[in-house]
Amino acid sequence: MACCYYLSLLALALVTQAGAAELSEEFYSCSCPKLAPIVKKGVAKAIQNEARMGASLLRLHFHDCFVNGCDASILLDDTGNMIGEKTAAANNNSARGFNVIDAIKAEVEKACPRVVSCADILALAARDSVVHLGGPSWEVPLGRRDSTTASRLAANNSIPAPFLSLTALKSNFAGHGLSVKDLVVLSGAHTIGLARCVQFRAHIYNDSNIEASFARSLQSKCPRRGNDNVLAPLDFQTPTHFDNLYFKHLLMKKALLHSDQELFNGSSSTDNLVHKYASDSDAFFKDFAKSMIRMSKIKPLTGTKGQIRVNCRKAN
Repeated sequence: MACCYYLSLLALALVTQAGAAELSEEFYSCSCPKLAPIVKKGVAKAIQNEARMGASLLRLHFHDCFVNGCDASILLDDTGNMIGEKTAAANNNSARGFNVIDAIKAEVEKACPRVVSCADILALAARDSVVHLGGPSWEVPLGRRDSTTASRLAANNSIPAPFLSLTALKSNFAGHGLSVKDLVVLSGAHTIGLARCVQFRAHIYNDSNIEASFARSLQSKCPRRGNDNVLAPLDFQTPTHFDNLYFKHLLMKKALLHSDQELFNGSSSTDNLVHKYASDSDAFFKDFAKSMIRMSKIKPLTGTKGQIRVNCRKAN
């Protein structure tokens, strides 16, 4: 307990001096020591109920961080004064897992009221989802605080779309302080999960960089018109297991999305990385963990900025 007392004093001094605080893996070691097992249990229960949920929770964290930083803004419901991110193009009828985060947050509030941010729960849930589905683990830096507002316009402008070119994808990631390597390795998250027909229709009908029989098999499910919400796996072999088959499929020109196949389409800057991760699962896992940590540090609210929302769907 004495250690926790002195750590709290040190953290308070740093916040007072700098007006902010650095993220730390030990941020809640004293104030909420049960946090990690609560989140892990909640994620495991959700995935056991629906295997797809692991990918959905990982995607929530991505889409949160790419809009004004990792601040849980994606979780906010619309209000009379604000149109939030849930109805943005990339999220509308697509983003999922809000109820899971609500349930985990409720358990965390019982253990340590008004201490843990929704943004940190999102970051932990993303990591635990990857681990539960067979992927790598990493130490999640913690100490984010929650935003009090959200923006559908910002979400529409900031979240990379499935029809983007490689040049546009590089520009998007660079705008968030992420490298070309981060772009390729984080795209590997598409080794799990599903996508809607409306997201891959143009790729299977209009693109030439797709294997013909693979395109035809998808066309039988996703016609030129209609069936917009019909789902197909991003990894047609193991959509609920985190592995490196995503990259092997890129080599075969069997990516579901245009933006994914763009990573292996004649550019040495990305083609070489795709070859590397397709042949070396350990390298993919190691680099994915590092890139997830980098992504989770995009413009976090820390120190006295933002708040610790009691209900992840609304500001206090």
